[in-house]
Amino acid sequence: MDARSEVLARLRTARDAGAPATAVVVPREYRSAGRHEPGGEAVVARLEETLTDYGASVRRVAAEDDVAGAVAAFLGPAAAVVVPPGLSDAWLADHPGRVRRDEPPATVDELDHLDAVVTGVAVAIAETGTFVLASGAPDQGRRAITLVPDHHVCVIRAADVVSSVPEAIARLDPSRPLTFVSGPSATSDIELDRVEGVHGPRRLDVVLLGALRAREH
Repeated sequence: MDARSEVLARLRTARDAGAPATAVVVPREYRSAGRHEPGGEAVVARLEETLTDYGASVRRVAAEDDVAGAVAAFLGPAAAVVVPPGLSDAWLADHPGRVRRDEPPATVDELDHLDAVVTGVAVAIAETGTFVLASGAPDQGRRAITLVPDHHVCVIRAADVVSSVPEAIARLDPSRPLTFVSGPSATSDIELDRVEGVHGPRRLDVVLLGALRAREH
């Protein structure tokens, strides 16, 4: 018997002589609900705080009629933007620049020559400062339109804001490709130097719509 066979034989003997292993069950109690009511002032304020921590700019507006002004202020007068096919015309009413609806779909080269994209969201998570885009949704569109332009303006309704990740997952359609966005695109992979705009827009602006308490910024 060579050395390898001897070692394996000893291991088998030790295994067979020992008592059967007993599975250890570790109780886990994951929170499935957040600390705050979805869509309420507390959860919206928390989302604003976490988004700001990640480097996004946030404006809160009380009514649908106020969205166009906030979007236009973020975009600036000269911006050429792409929007999903089903985005509300009312949200762009105050923007004097060029608007390109993504129907038919824009090419990557066309998207690269546009200044910004404007979308809605499927859901936003207050605790993590994250919003989720569901590919193909009327106000969110294709994933490409939110990755190529360098500036993303996102409108988030208070009713779509929840506290925690489990609450968000429960609202999402798992059959759709989903994009989770937490602040402007950035990485520190190379020599720990922060570089923005590597994987998506380097600038992120958010309009929070329908918050119980609007604030001036």
